[in-house]
Amino acid sequence: MASLPEVVVSFGRRILNMRRGEFSLAVLSALFFFLVLCGYFFLRPVREAMGVARGMGDLRWLFAVTSVASLGAVLAFGGVVARTNRRRFIPVAYLFVITCLIGFATLLILDARAGGGLIGTDAETGLSRGIGYTFYVWLSVINLVSTSVFWAFMVDVFDVDQGKRLFPFIGIGGTLGALAGGGGASLISGLTDSPYLPAGLMLIGAGCFALAIGVMLILDGTAGRSKLSRLETATAAGAESGGGSAPGARIGGAFWDGARAVATSPYLLGVGLWVVFMAVSNTLIYFTQANVILEATDTFSQRVGSFANFDFLAQAATLFTQVFVTTHVIRKLGVGWTLAILPVVTVLGFVVLAVWPIYGVMMIFQAVHRATRYAISRPSRETLFSVVPPAEKYKAKPIVDVFLYRGGDLAGAGIDSMFAMLGLTLAWVAMSTAPLAGMWIVLSVALGRAQARRVDS
Repeated sequence: MASLPEVVVSFGRRILNMRRGEFSLAVLSALFFFLVLCGYFFLRPVREAMGVARGMGDLRWLFAVTSVASLGAVLAFGGVVARTNRRRFIPVAYLFVITCLIGFATLLILDARAGGGLIGTDAETGLSRGIGYTFYVWLSVINLVSTSVFWAFMVDVFDVDQGKRLFPFIGIGGTLGALAGGGGASLISGLTDSPYLPAGLMLIGAGCFALAIGVMLILDGTAGRSKLSRLETATAAGAESGGGSAPGARIGGAFWDGARAVATSPYLLGVGLWVVFMAVSNTLIYFTQANVILEATDTFSQRVGSFANFDFLAQAATLFTQVFVTTHVIRKLGVGWTLAILPVVTVLGFVVLAVWPIYGVMMIFQAVHRATRYAISRPSRETLFSVVPPAEKYKAKPIVDVFLYRGGDLAGAGIDSMFAMLGLTLAWVAMSTAPLAGMWIVLSVALGRAQARRVDS
């Protein structure tokens, strides 16, 4: 007779469409993602509050600086990848995040103890303003790098078929982490107006990333020994060939290989263009949301709480979608048509918002859009990289996920600024997204077919 843990695991495998032996890998991956997103969502409301503290004009300027900083970040990361192996450079990336967070928190604490106030308050100092703007740009870049590294690791562990089945479950782990982080930030910000609030949230985020490193190392070892993981195949191949392709081997190459791979590969260019389209739509929604919150709040802690509440609602919608929708959609529609859902949601959401431009509708639109992006589009988009060689995956993926994403952000900020100068209404925004959505849908279907051809070959 099977023991209770064995019964639970067997039941979980059937419900979650897992095969024997995959459960432990999927759970460790989900826990890893939980900790990464929990840490980030403790930090995200702080970043947003700092970004809007001095008005929308400064926020648009920060978007431009972020785009430039992202290129330097991904090229530097490409250099690190070329000189180290996966087991080293992923922990190094998260250790860098932890070190920076401790540094930001320390400076804010010292400034507060000297009588200074946070950015956007009457007691604002030059130091607090500099920290606020630097933190905004830093987190905007680091978030995409840390998430990109996570998913690159996932497509190293799982093949295309496993990705379609397991990535939705792993995404649920991340969503639960985002709910925990967003909910925790909202709760804490509602209890205090202290100038130490952002420093405290930063230190909590650093703790989450520290735990993530430990889980990643356990997962790496477990996957390397599992016959159901691509890492075990790589280990065996490396042993036969003298270790050159083993997971502990250096990836090698030059730091600019990622940019060159994207520039010369029609497939990667297509993925990059898809990300640009997504970033433009996200930015238009983001600025609309920021305007609403800036007008409705007065203090820094209120802004942190409002952004955290928006995040919590969006992640709750994402969790519902992941549990009841995602796996079935990807399996029935395929990758291409699943990717096409996000542009449809984008244009329909702006149409509804143009008719009812109120706070509640903005919250619902933002929640539905982000649920579609994280629960449906993200797992599908990540499977596109499962047919890309490891060297391109770890170097080109940050170019796509960070530099091109932030380039799309900059384009979206420019469009929003132009709309603001012309005094155009949300109805015009809705109409402008229609042709964008049409091109985006065509590209989505084409990428799905291109991936299928790579799998067949």
